Amino acid sequence: MAASGLARDRIDRVSSMMKEAGVDTLVVYGNAWQNDCMRYVADFGILEGQGLAVMRRSGEVTLYLDSPLEADRAGVESPDLTIVHVTDLVAAVGKVMANAGNSRIAAAPMHLLPRGIAARSAQLRLTDLTPQLELLLMRKLNAEVDAIRAAAHLADEGYAVFLEAARPGRADYELVAEVEAFYRAKGVDDNFMILGCGGTEVRGMAPPSGKRLKKGDLVTTELTPCIGGYYVQICRTLVMGEPSAEQRAAFSVYDAALEAGIAAVRHGALASDVARAENDVFRRHGLGDYVTDAYTRVRGHGLGLYVDTKPQILEDVHIPLEAGMTIIVHPNTYHPAVGYMVHGDALIVRQDGADVLTATPRRLFSVPA
Repeated sequence: MAASGLARDRIDRVSSMMKEAGVDTLVVYGNAWQNDCMRYVADFGILEGQGLAVMRRSGEVTLYLDSPLEADRAGVESPDLTIVHVTDLVAAVGKVMANAGNSRIAAAPMHLLPRGIAARSAQLRLTDLTPQLELLLMRKLNAEVDAIRAAAHLADEGYAVFLEAARPGRADYELVAEVEAFYRAKGVDDNFMILGCGGTEVRGMAPPSGKRLKKGDLVTTELTPCIGGYYVQICRTLVMGEPSAEQRAAFSVYDAALEAGIAAVRHGALASDVARAENDVFRRHGLGDYVTDAYTRVRGHGLGLYVDTKPQILEDVHIPLEAGMTIIVHPNTYHPAVGYMVHGDALIVRQDGADVLTATPRRLFSVPA
């Protein structure tokens, strides 16, 4: 298949960035866990091993992969690229860089470069283009926003499947299996999903462990389906059986925090403004200790070619939000009376507010137990 129009548009943006920075060659690293920068350049989602994309300012991209299976797949899925399978990624790409002569070379993300290349950064006179590439990842093209919007309904549909699958006595991995089967049937090529079930002993979400659902449990999940490389996320909490008064009271805090966070989103607001709006709701209810990093990680984050990208929604992150950015706002944290709860919606930043993408009702769901 030929490169998509969106992939070509991304290449054009990167080429312009390179020209502005005075760079001739850009080397971009990716692996199965951190793949957004490489996918932006090479339009290939790596599943195993490691890869380095070498892009010339002209827009020509060569993708070096250390997995023979990935190289075969890339040859089918990305025929416009030059695909090279190498057993020693560092040696092969290092040689290309060393032979670049007086070409000006840059790399991204610099902090993930293989050690064998990073150690030679001074010798190779590597320029760090990580910040510039990350800005491109955050500042979505209209076509990228359209792709994310088109995929958002699958987050809602996936949660409906999860809700239907949650029954007393079932193992947590059975819920995951049903959601995964649904997504694969819909053509979803990846889904980042974690969950939790239980009470006050549950401090967060994780991959399934075989725990069985029982009456009274809070069952949380974070679903993040990926369509065409772009991830959309939703977070919701359900109760096995009728929610207790304590669970309802706790949920009302999370719901108010989500509303406050979304209300703070607009062009020109800072990521810290959104986090503070969420956290202030917890503080007003005497729960300020539970918005610290002892109990929670972020109050939301960017969405796009990675499940958890910049900007991180935290009170010490002062990145300005811009119209067209796509993020999720989620006041996920531990509550001392009931356990860990999650609640979050994906949205597009607009000039005067937020365009919420996910449509699943914001309520504490319950299933018969």
